Amino acid sequence: MSTVVGGATISALSPMLVRRADAAPAAGELQLVAATPNPQGNVEKLFLLKGDPLSGPIRTIVAQDGAPVPEKTLAPGERRVLRLMHFNDMHNHMTDMSKKKGDTHRLAQMVKIVRETRERARKDEIVLFLSAGDDHTGSIFDELIGWNEDEFIADPGYRANAAAGIELATLGNHEFDRGSAQLRLGIRREARFPLLSANVHNSTHLERDRDYFPAAILQAKGLRVGVIGLTTAVDTRTGLDSDPTLQVVSPVRAVTNLYKAVEAASDVVVILSHCGYGAGMHRSGKSGAARKIGEGDFSIAEAIGPMSQKPVVLIGGHSHTELNTDGLDEHNMVSGVLLTQAKAFGQFLGNISMSVAADEGRDKWFNNVDLHPIKLRDDRVREGEAGYDDLEHDGDYDQAFETAVIAPMISALDEKLTEVIGTVDKDAPVSTQQTVRDRYSGEIALANFMNDTLVARSETFAAGKVDFSLFNASGLVHGIEAGPLTYRAWFDVMPYADQVEIARVTGAQIRDMLNSNARRIVRPEERDKVDVAEFIARGFLHFSSGIRYRIALGASPAEARAVDIILNGRPVEEVENDTFTMAFNTYIALGAGGEAWNGKLIAGGLEREVKGYDVRGFDFTHTGLVYRTELIARIRQIGTVGEVTGAKLDGRLTVA
Repeated sequence: MSTVVGGATISALSPMLVRRADAAPAAGELQLVAATPNPQGNVEKLFLLKGDPLSGPIRTIVAQDGAPVPEKTLAPGERRVLRLMHFNDMHNHMTDMSKKKGDTHRLAQMVKIVRETRERARKDEIVLFLSAGDDHTGSIFDELIGWNEDEFIADPGYRANAAAGIELATLGNHEFDRGSAQLRLGIRREARFPLLSANVHNSTHLERDRDYFPAAILQAKGLRVGVIGLTTAVDTRTGLDSDPTLQVVSPVRAVTNLYKAVEAASDVVVILSHCGYGAGMHRSGKSGAARKIGEGDFSIAEAIGPMSQKPVVLIGGHSHTELNTDGLDEHNMVSGVLLTQAKAFGQFLGNISMSVAADEGRDKWFNNVDLHPIKLRDDRVREGEAGYDDLEHDGDYDQAFETAVIAPMISALDEKLTEVIGTVDKDAPVSTQQTVRDRYSGEIALANFMNDTLVARSETFAAGKVDFSLFNASGLVHGIEAGPLTYRAWFDVMPYADQVEIARVTGAQIRDMLNSNARRIVRPEERDKVDVAEFIARGFLHFSSGIRYRIALGASPAEARAVDIILNGRPVEEVENDTFTMAFNTYIALGAGGEAWNGKLIAGGLEREVKGYDVRGFDFTHTGLVYRTELIARIRQIGTVGEVTGAKLDGRLTVA
């Protein structure tokens, strides 16, 4: 059927999908463009949707005259089995290296499983491989990315995903940790698959419709699979000087605008959501207490469920939640939308198997969902010993993939990984056990060392030495052990990609920060309610030695106060109007997302509503210096991590 509008002939392929000579999308439209699928994947045809999904509800998908489109080829009632294999939050843990145990080949195990599943697939079965985001930040592989174009060696996550046969991935919040310009390098040089996000908007460096897309439609064996990508609006780094216009808007708004149009051109819809399991405040996955999820997977499912007429599943990420391990949990069907997630760090390969009948909507589709555990390596355990069969062995992973793809990247890292940057004294109280146990509840020696070391290092900064430094407890994920200290071991202490931001603050502002910090501490009566070994999203901060104070706990977090505050040897009352310089890490300077240094309610399991302090209005200078790099430079200079160099408890913080 064709009509003429304004002299242009429009051919309607469906109520929402049309062809016309000028296919440039207007408001309320998206353009459908054929693209080349990942040659290592399992897709026959790939179509990308271009345009602005935030301008309003999408009512029309436009294709160029004569261009291919995802045509409906299945007869009514004809079935296809769709198997979606997936992971999320890999954080560059494709291979975890260990001299003692041997390397655990996480992604190569997945590749073997996916390839064998594809080889065994029946004629009516399609096997797709997807990532739900956060393919960056968290392992030593991050160092291959660098911080500018000259330092860029590889984007290890996207290079590995392309070779593994990933069809599509969504943009997670940690994709932006090294800036959108560096992310663009990784996408353009390494990704052989599309990146999706319908709610990332207005970046200075990333181009929507080139570097990422709102949605896509995959076609294989006649089945059309629509996929929409979503990114958390809570924890993505926006407001950076390097990309001041970047926004991440409401995922619910974006998916509500898009859903009906994508569904109209598909037989089944997949939401790749890097927004987190739950909604509002929720505890799951890596959280040791409730954290702010905001518009998470529950909100998304509740928005699209009532409008959907075809099978729809949501593959999640961000919260590191283990869902449907041994089959579908009924709580993970929300408004008719199947929710699942595969924890994090390559610990599981997710599997959804769906039997879908064309034109029969949601009434006659069947599914099975579970998680396949990825085996750990421990070559110290011998055959016949307890646990041997549950460990990874050479036949459990795709050795050709590991050799061709991962091994060259490890070789590129070898020199940096093994470099000894200093020595840890045997009596220094900086072990992982001590650090993790106490980081949320009081003073710790490793944080003292880090903050004091950065203050000392700041003598080399262009703006001169700072007065104080801070670092968040949740960014300290590991301790260090006595003996030689390698680059790799220090990376594990602070794996997140932070730079140094210098704020000019008054004594009164520091006092207000300390009062807010007092309300964030894990209190003695909470120790059996929260898991201090996990991520507690309260934003508790540690400070350098120039700041000394006592936390008076009071009867509740809301009543906690910072008292007896001393700033550079003087009571705060004497220096309220004086101006000081303080080094922040980027995460805190940007407001810390759900950890609420942005004036929002403090999360992390507080039973009463307590508003956080907002640091975003401080007068910041962006140094461009990498926090970890500056600390390593100072460690190399002093040679030793020990009590004599500041790795000690000195009473700068007391709790009563």
